[in-house]
Amino acid sequence: MKQLANPSVLVDLKGALSQVLLGKEETVRLTLVCLIARGHLLIEDVPGVGKTTLAEALARLVDGSFRRLQCTSDLLPGDITGVSIYRPQHQDFDFRPGPVFANFLLADEINRATPKTQSALLEAMSEGQVSMDGQTMPLPDPFMVIATQNPTEQQGTYALPESQLDRFLMRIEIGYPSPDQERAILRGESRKPQSLTSMLSSVELVALQQEVERVHVDADLETYLLNLVERTRHQDGVTLGVSPRGGQALYRAAQASALLDGRDFLVPDDIKKLAVPVFSHRLRLSAQASFGQRQAESARRIIEQILTAVDVPV
Repeated sequence: MKQLANPSVLVDLKGALSQVLLGKEETVRLTLVCLIARGHLLIEDVPGVGKTTLAEALARLVDGSFRRLQCTSDLLPGDITGVSIYRPQHQDFDFRPGPVFANFLLADEINRATPKTQSALLEAMSEGQVSMDGQTMPLPDPFMVIATQNPTEQQGTYALPESQLDRFLMRIEIGYPSPDQERAILRGESRKPQSLTSMLSSVELVALQQEVERVHVDADLETYLLNLVERTRHQDGVTLGVSPRGGQALYRAAQASALLDGRDFLVPDDIKKLAVPVFSHRLRLSAQASFGQRQAESARRIIEQILTAVDVPV
């Protein structure tokens, strides 16, 4: 396999995002992997660590439409997909598209929306379209949902169901900055999303996403990935393992990771490094396995056990 030149625009994007989110290179990398893998991103962390800032910065760096949706308990499905308004003078209905008709949709605090409202995103995230009044309307290409939620605040929230979680390619956390990084933030040394300008057109992004699909995956690595998926379905402490969609998600994310590193072929580390962010939100754990820990922490521990147990191809 030949060594690809790392697309300079991805290097520039990574550098710009790192100036916004100081000291979080791995978080920035995972975000870019999700972007070029045609995935949707769930950012789960405590308030004030930069979840919304990261989402806004990414949307500004790509030339495309951006809409922000602040989720609340009184939000209705039509507030996301749009509504048909009757026009008596014409005796017909006029469809007013909702914020989902954008290249980037930021659903802030998504778990504050009711399950009925959350479900309005299912078709959009899976099929890139919205069905309403007997018509199917395509969404812009590219289309990416970036959702945030606070894992510690439970009052007035609705947990995302497995079907909704499965639509997100990754769930990532940001974490607190180091003391030096926090000092730099206090001094205002981090860039604001509003100061960013577009570095990548929508056409260029689609071309990169198509390039991801051409990254070669050896048969031994496909078997390794499938063994990881299968192991999640029989692992102690797991009551619901990874679905076929989850396996496809890891496959595509690993291809995107290889492209980000300038390769047109996969290596085992591409799969191993992404197993936690791609699989952790897809596992349903027993009460005993998650006792005394957050679900994300318990899932990480179990996935790391699986990675240790499954043989890596040489």
